[in-house]
Amino acid sequence: MTAPSPLLDLDDAASVVAADVDGSMRSAALGGAQVRATAASVTEGALDRLAGLRPRSVVLVTGPGRAAAAASVLTAALGSRVGLPLLHLSAVPPWVGPLDVVVVAGDDAGDPRLLEAADGALRRGAEVVLAAPDEGPLRAAGAGRAMLLPPRVHVPDHYAFPRYLAAGLAVLTALESVRARDLLPDLGELADRLDAEALRGHPENEVFHNPAKSTAVRMRGRRVVLAGDGPATTALARHCAELVLRAAGTVASAADLGDVLAARARFAGADAARPADYDPIFHDEELDGPPPVRPVRVFALATSGTRAVAGRRIAALPDAELVLAAGEEETIEMGGRDMGDRDMGGRAAGPARGERTEVEQLAVTAVRLGMAAAYLQLIGGS
Repeated sequence: MTAPSPLLDLDDAASVVAADVDGSMRSAALGGAQVRATAASVTEGALDRLAGLRPRSVVLVTGPGRAAAAASVLTAALGSRVGLPLLHLSAVPPWVGPLDVVVVAGDDAGDPRLLEAADGALRRGAEVVLAAPDEGPLRAAGAGRAMLLPPRVHVPDHYAFPRYLAAGLAVLTALESVRARDLLPDLGELADRLDAEALRGHPENEVFHNPAKSTAVRMRGRRVVLAGDGPATTALARHCAELVLRAAGTVASAADLGDVLAARARFAGADAARPADYDPIFHDEELDGPPPVRPVRVFALATSGTRAVAGRRIAALPDAELVLAAGEEETIEMGGRDMGDRDMGGRAAGPARGERTEVEQLAVTAVRLGMAAAYLQLIGGS
């Protein structure tokens, strides 16, 4: 199958690699390496001071960008289930003290907000973890007092989501919460899962067998809506929409699936605005120009526990598909009336129950959509 681009054939691996002059594909594929680097820091004793602690709370203070996105996903997925308050805030609250753990995360070691958060938490006696570059004013503020999880694998900020996610998971794992033990993936295994997803999205794999390429093809030329079927997937949808915008310049929106369903009549109205003689099957952009109205395609993010319900819900949408990472063979299930450019056969079989945690599935989905954004950048998003 050949991607519908006059500029680049995604099935020509050599051309894809040559076109990736800024290294976006490599950066998007380094999610596993970022997680493995964090695991190495933990193995070397970076978080040994947390062992055996029973803190009153864990507070995640982040700068903008992927650190905030990862913290939002973590708190949405685990906040009510880990057995202790897990908070994502923009500043250190006044009640923080020696009974609390504060994680300060961001990509700018000179950010005054991060500096103020780290200094304030340390002055109040809290245990502080810095998931930020070990340099500048932030390094001086935490010297000898804060635990450090600096980046060892450097990627552009919009591809750094796995590193911040791993930092939060590492802190929660180090605290040895009994209730959270079955919810937190082993970092080494998570890194392997993300590497496997990156291999599935490798340029050598043709579009039909490459979930990242096929997702990029199905986003191209569309108005993209990324929808979450719950708090965690909605938070991930926001991250992925921002990533598609940053990487490919494609304007994508993110929303809760309920809001998308409420707007489905508007989607039909947009389709009705097309000329009567317009037929998307026979429309050739090279000969006929761009479509008169770019259609809307909804990508609904779900996990193995919610896939059945989400699949039924998106059936009400005119053009939607279910994106999930539920097992060793990830699938994209199609919903709605328009099956689009390819049919995956409607496979519904997933892994054995409990094989993957929700956070693992979210991380794999993030890597897939990150690679899709990189491919979309190469073929032109609009």
